[in-house]
Amino acid sequence: MSKKNFDVVVYGATGFTGKLVVEYMLNQYGDDETISWAMAGRSHEKLVAVRDALGVSKDVPLLTVDSDDEESITQMVQQTQCVLTTVGPYQLYGPNIVKQCVAHGTDYVDLCGEPGWMHEMINEHAAQAKETGARIVFSCGFDSIPFDLGVYFLQNKVIAEHGKPASNIRGRVRAMNGEFSGGTAASLSATMASLKEKPELFAVLANPFALSNGFTGPEQAPDSKAVFDEKLETWVAPFFMAPINTKNVHRSNALMGHMYGEDFCYNEMWIQGPGEEGKAAAEFVGSMNPLADAPAPGEGPSKESRDNGNYDVLFCADLPDGSTMHAAVTGDMDPGYGSTSKMIAESAICLVKECSDLAGGIYTPAPAMGEKLIARLQASAGLTFKIEE
Repeated sequence: MSKKNFDVVVYGATGFTGKLVVEYMLNQYGDDETISWAMAGRSHEKLVAVRDALGVSKDVPLLTVDSDDEESITQMVQQTQCVLTTVGPYQLYGPNIVKQCVAHGTDYVDLCGEPGWMHEMINEHAAQAKETGARIVFSCGFDSIPFDLGVYFLQNKVIAEHGKPASNIRGRVRAMNGEFSGGTAASLSATMASLKEKPELFAVLANPFALSNGFTGPEQAPDSKAVFDEKLETWVAPFFMAPINTKNVHRSNALMGHMYGEDFCYNEMWIQGPGEEGKAAAEFVGSMNPLADAPAPGEGPSKESRDNGNYDVLFCADLPDGSTMHAAVTGDMDPGYGSTSKMIAESAICLVKECSDLAGGIYTPAPAMGEKLIARLQASAGLTFKIEE
């Protein structure tokens, strides 16, 4: 592979989340001469405005790129080791980016939570990515890093102490404060629209193993209505991100040679509390649309709101002797914007700087970067991974 001009290009740098990524890159790595990066977007004028408003050095190049213009995309991917793209919905604006990254052996990270599109991209490009050395890593934001790496972190501890993995892990969201991403809402809308043209995607969306390279494991615990978690003694409600997170966790297991076992079960729900109040809350959450009030794509919460946000996810490994082992993953900013922008930036840098031995292919975060990414997220991005007694 020829020498690239940049380690990372932030594509979508003028969008709301893209600007947060640029701001993080500036604050965290602006003085780091070992990391070279550029900003890309459709409008040169808007790129200049963002660069100047954030105080980014004029030494950071600006690339004009349109997702519908393959020539401009080709020019971008030929210049960089990794494309970091925040431009979604990815099923609308991502196909040409993935296609060109794979063709030119360029790495790629995104914030995708669109399993139907991911399924299509895996089928179309996985073989070529292995040939060209391109490492394509989907879902490098709140969906699905805390969940994918949370399960991975806990299973490593279970294996170290018990010699084999837990066959069942329950993901339980204990706290989540902050606005949902407008991009997430737009992706859901695009997915619903695509079902009219591609009804075969219904089967993909309904299958927890849809991204597991043809593998089908055991029936999973139901997660579509309120239930009482007897071990935690609390009511739990459906978690709207579970349909993508669970697929990514099972894909990680498949890509790692079934490190969690071929009988592995995982479900993900939102803790609401004990008693009748907890039951009522869980049933209410199960009946509502959590994305109804999400901002429009390109918009988002204030800095104060982002800084005051946080999340806390508990992972419970059920062991054969009836005991459990718990791990917690927390983030220090709102999940949809502040924490997500830090996670995707660290994913791109980790992939380029610390994963030279990773072969080409289409990945989820855990098998691609694993412990290396956990270390970076804890050191720089405000996440914690801890075993709870």
